[in-house]
Amino acid sequence: MLTRTKLLFLIGGIAICALVPPVASAAGDDFYTTLFARIMIFAIAAVSLDLILGFGGMISFGHAAYVGLGAYAVGIFSFYGINDGFLQFFVAIVGSALVALVIGAICLRTRGIYFIMITLALTQMLYFLGISLEEYGGDDGLNTDRSEFFAWFDLYEEINLYYLILGFLVACVFIMHRVINSRFGMVVRGCHANEDRMQAIGFPTFRYKLAAFVISGTMCGIAGALLANLTEFVTPEFMHWFRSGEIMIMVLVGGMGTLFGPAFGAAIYLLFEEWVPDLMEATISGTGENWHFIFGPLLVILVLFAKQGLWGLIPDRSRRDG
Repeated sequence: MLTRTKLLFLIGGIAICALVPPVASAAGDDFYTTLFARIMIFAIAAVSLDLILGFGGMISFGHAAYVGLGAYAVGIFSFYGINDGFLQFFVAIVGSALVALVIGAICLRTRGIYFIMITLALTQMLYFLGISLEEYGGDDGLNTDRSEFFAWFDLYEEINLYYLILGFLVACVFIMHRVINSRFGMVVRGCHANEDRMQAIGFPTFRYKLAAFVISGTMCGIAGALLANLTEFVTPEFMHWFRSGEIMIMVLVGGMGTLFGPAFGAAIYLLFEEWVPDLMEATISGTGENWHFIFGPLLVILVLFAKQGLWGLIPDRSRRDG
């Protein structure tokens, strides 16, 4: 249940995101508009991963593959001069869903370390497939045009793209909230707690987990389509396992199984990545690229002493009063 304090944090976060473009424009610096747009895109990816990781207990180490699929849906159509945003996003959604369906159907027949390794192996195959597509840039990547939706809605206007991303983030979080708190979400959480018991009382757990896996992959595909529009560039690096690890870290930092925490974690991680290297360069020259040496120990401390991440550290008045 979302307490009053956490609801205020959530509303405050949305308000900050909504105010970034006018404030940045008034200051004459659009850097933060681009930065927060990127944060919101990875917040979508982190929230989608939390469905299967935090609520379903399925540790997928290849979730960035769906980000790459969504991005290539935009990039490949753009390569052929087809910039219809409705078509691009439709293909990104359907393509990510179908690939997630196939990968999930294979991986969910295993558990534990086997599940982790198979998700990693299958999604790395997609990464190497992207490298092998020389026609679409291969390892060098592919420049893209931005999607076209309506004549009056030009995504080359940064503010339009920004609020489109914000709209998708709010919609995805709302949908995920409804999914998690539905009967379907209760079964997925039950599978995490005790799958054998859920099977004993008659639930086809494989189908529920597969459906959750597909929903998660589909939402990540949307994040990829938005990322391609933001960067105007698509590369196989979007699908690399290291990117999947970053998305998982965002979930851990924000809080697994908290829904809103992963979005918060994405903001913390990307702001840390942006600001700390500059701070290190200013204090100790030549050390900016080693910012992970600071973030790593902080992550270990967070995982050990804050089981629900930073979101779980927000004061919960209802629990204290109860």
